[in-house]
Amino acid sequence: MHGEPATLHLEEQWIRNITITTGLVDAYSTATLLRLLTSRQVDAGRFITHRFALDEFNQAYDVFGRAAETGALKVVLSRTS
Repeated sequence: MHGEPATLHLEEQWIRNITITTGLVDAYSTATLLRLLTSRQVDAGRFITHRFALDEFNQAYDVFGRAAETGALKVVLSRTS
């Protein structure tokens, strides 16, 4: 949600029989995700939207902090960009 309010009109949704859950990052599925990544069943590279060198940390942090505006999904920092 990138810190922006979201209006949810429950009066329009009740008939749809939906379930809404919220929360912070849940590490429950981390083991499964790592297994899928190491077996190459999931290509993590497809989620990388921005790459920065380590000395560009401040710029990378800014881009990720404004993800709704910049389109950042995953930002990668490396020794070379």
